Amino acid sequence: MATKETFASFDEMIAGSSVAVLVDFYATWCGPCQILSTQVFPAVAAAVGKDQVKLVKINTEKYPNVASTYGVEALPTIILFKDGKVADRIEGLPNAPQLIERLKYFLAAPAA
Repeated sequence: MATKETFASFDEMIAGSSVAVLVDFYATWCGPCQILSTQVFPAVAAAVGKDQVKLVKINTEKYPNVASTYGVEALPTIILFKDGKVADRIEGLPNAPQLIERLKYFLAAPAA
């Protein structure tokens, strides 16, 4: 389950994280976003673990500047940040096994 945390800025949260950060850019009206939130992300959390990745949700309607900074045009968009940099990006709704496999690949890869 995601916990609500507050940071001075999105960049501060990404840069200050000791683990990779998987960000789900979503909107409340987006059907695939709901599936991602209720079915895919819980499976990812169970398979990968909090010691390896932090799961974060960003509501694009509340934080349009953050979405714009990262070029989010389609929902859902999932961006993996590793060592403060974008390591992977998925637009649309992946299934849990696909996302877990990609995530494990990028977590195992050395930082660029």
